[in-house]
Amino acid sequence: MHLTRPLLASLLALAISPAFADANSPIGSWKNISDKTNKPEAIIQIWEENGELKGKLTKLFESKETLCTACKGDKKNKPLIGLEIIWGVKKDGDEWAGGKIMDPDNGDIYSVKLALADGGQKLKVRGYMGFSLLGRTQTWIRE
Repeated sequence: MHLTRPLLASLLALAISPAFADANSPIGSWKNISDKTNKPEAIIQIWEENGELKGKLTKLFESKETLCTACKGDKKNKPLIGLEIIWGVKKDGDEWAGGKIMDPDNGDIYSVKLALADGGQKLKVRGYMGFSLLGRTQTWIRE
């Protein structure tokens, strides 16, 4: 009994520690809300690989498309579910930047900045060309 209690406490600490770490990082699942319609569009999974953040579509809401017909290059006609739409993003102060994000609706690729808000429960995703002022921002909600 004496050995079981510390073991259970250790396992519980390990199980909940990622939840606290994720609040300070964009790593995790996010529901993106359209800045045009204010409706959920997709679930995007963000992970870290070789020091860079990447993101892929894992679920689509109300989409009739199953393939990325608007995509260019090696992403053309690939399944939307599992499609990598964020890559090359690195920590830059309080933000994550320096990478790219692709809009699967039109295949366009933009520079991207990510910034956490509301204690890590929201993610401000700014896609832009050239200067950050010339772009648009979506708010994603942590799943």
